[in-house]
Amino acid sequence: MERKETFIENILMTSMILLFGIVLFVVLKGWIEGRFSSIASLRSYIQEFGLLGPFILTIIQVLQVVLPVLPGFFGCIVGASMYGAMNGFWINYIGISLGSLMAFWLARRYGVSLVKKLISIEKYERFTNWIQTKNSYTFILFLCILLPLAPDDFLCYFSGLISMSFKKFLWIIIFAKPWCILFYCLFFAYFI
Repeated sequence: MERKETFIENILMTSMILLFGIVLFVVLKGWIEGRFSSIASLRSYIQEFGLLGPFILTIIQVLQVVLPVLPGFFGCIVGASMYGAMNGFWINYIGISLGSLMAFWLARRYGVSLVKKLISIEKYERFTNWIQTKNSYTFILFLCILLPLAPDDFLCYFSGLISMSFKKFLWIIIFAKPWCILFYCLFFAYFI
């Protein structure tokens, strides 16, 4: 009986890895083709996936945090305008939150060398100097995650480099992240 359960678990894990690999390939292919260069091109790209569009957009939002070269607000605009304020909110919130947690984990796992590859040396040094001068980094991180236009993707990486616990970071994401995304989704759903 135990052998059968292990076999089923292996098939499920292999299927999930294969599915993730396919989705990652599709998303990266779209990025290389320039499909993320404007709101119109991203919207057109997502529409091509039909019912899988929300799933693809969620993965794009995960990746835009992990790879800080993608414009994250494009996904918020596309999600809200295509799927409505609340559905767009959930798509964006889940994707951006998972990406934030992944960025934290990657920085914690691979350290400064990875962060320096993803962020320019100037930005890295500026953030490092800024963080070292702040006594209440947790509160500042909470505000940056909460407020629009703050460099929160970079701060997710930096939070993984310092002694902040994953649990504390998780609670900051859970309680601060939804408000900015909800604001964007409501605004973009009804005013654009």
